[in-house]
Amino acid sequence: MASNSQSRIKDEELYEELREEGNSKQKSARIANAAARDGRSAVGQRGGKSGDYEDWTVQELQERAKEVGIEGRSKMRKAEVIKALRNS
Repeated sequence: MASNSQSRIKDEELYEELREEGNSKQKSARIANAAARDGRSAVGQRGGKSGDYEDWTVQELQERAKEVGIEGRSKMRKAEVIKALRNS
């Protein structure tokens, strides 16, 4: 990503690492900016309250996918919906 004074990415190094791991641009930016704001260790300790997606029903997964704006969710298999949610 080109670096300039108006970059919306606050931690370019972390952003690039996340992109290389295969994360989406949006997810990488969200994590990198949160890490820059709150510190990397604080960001790593968040989450974990909703349980594993594998334990959710397909209907619950599709409802969550709808909330985050994933298109084509009604035609996806459970594993595909989970993958899309994790990469959103």
